[in-house]
Amino acid sequence: MTTLSVVIPAYNEEGGIAEIVHRVLAIEPELVKVGVDRMELLVVDDGSKDRTAEIVSQIPGVRLIRHARNRGYGGALKNGFAQATGELIGFLDADGTYPPEFFPQLCQAALNGGELVIGSRMAGEKSQMPLTRRIGNFFFANLLSLVGRQRVTDSASGMRVFWREILERLYPLPDGLNLTPVMSTRAIHEGIKVVEVPIPYSERVGRSKLSVVRDGAVFLQSILWTALSYNPVRILGLIGLGGVGYALLVGLALLLARLQGVTTLGPWAIAALYWALVSGVAGITIFSLGTTFNYLVSLFYKRPIRQGLFGKPIFNPPLDRQFGWMGTVSFLIGLLIGIVSIALGVSGWDFNRLWLYLLGSAFFILIGIQLVISWIVMRVLEDLSQREAQAERDMHSAHLH
Repeated sequence: MTTLSVVIPAYNEEGGIAEIVHRVLAIEPELVKVGVDRMELLVVDDGSKDRTAEIVSQIPGVRLIRHARNRGYGGALKNGFAQATGELIGFLDADGTYPPEFFPQLCQAALNGGELVIGSRMAGEKSQMPLTRRIGNFFFANLLSLVGRQRVTDSASGMRVFWREILERLYPLPDGLNLTPVMSTRAIHEGIKVVEVPIPYSERVGRSKLSVVRDGAVFLQSILWTALSYNPVRILGLIGLGGVGYALLVGLALLLARLQGVTTLGPWAIAALYWALVSGVAGITIFSLGTTFNYLVSLFYKRPIRQGLFGKPIFNPPLDRQFGWMGTVSFLIGLLIGIVSIALGVSGWDFNRLWLYLLGSAFFILIGIQLVISWIVMRVLEDLSQREAQAERDMHSAHLH
């Protein structure tokens, strides 16, 4: 026997709460057809100052949970999850924007293997979403697809169905409106099977509580911060590679110019060189920091270290294991260029012809030192991550003998 618990968080929704509650109650026969035997409906009144709670209390078949003070959208949902009794838990907003009539389709997807089923407002069904929010949702969905290596069309949908048993893997979740993007980000990184079902989206009843700028900034921070707590190199590595790529392009352009006899640079070329040096060193540092953080995350979660920026290792052995020889070679190249350049200058060459090579020497030396230090730190962290398993293996071996 499968029960669906539907949670509706409500704050000052007296204008539309009755309609959405009756629409949810009306779907129970359709739920039975897809294999859900029973439904319970919980409305969490999150400290409303209007008649929301009074209206809900007069509707049969609804369980009302009241908060003495406002705890936030996420806080209301989490309390509803905790008090729900169903194996399946669903939720939607109280403002009438999401269609409860699509719950049977979401439940069917869950019964067919989905662990978290998201009603996607961006997957083809008719939507009345304002243009600014549509653009924002498109951006956040693609950002999550990039950092999570799984295609998502709606990262912040407020209509979902999931199995109760996955809550332990999704928590902790925030108390604010950013609960949904954080839930999506955690689900993808936890390996939870996420399924999207297209749903229509309507204009809300009453005034929206969502601020495009303020809440958009919170959503962005929430997705990036949550992704960083699982696979830091996915974000930091891409940023670092971008910095290194820019530095290499500028360095190549300057080298070609020098080989063609150009010995003086204009203001734009000097600015490009300056930023190339900064972005190159910073890029290597950020990339190394990302790979180092991955080892720390592995220690915390006691899981294998995530490798590769694009879902699987590009290098074998992984790139961070090659930092040692790469750093040594970079340091020696920089040292050789520096020694030769200084020797040529002392022997009478015009230093105006040598300054670029001296800058390149310093660049390679600094990068080499950074890579070698990162390699040492990561080897120590790798040893620590394996120490517990090695100790257990040694103890088991001692018992056998």
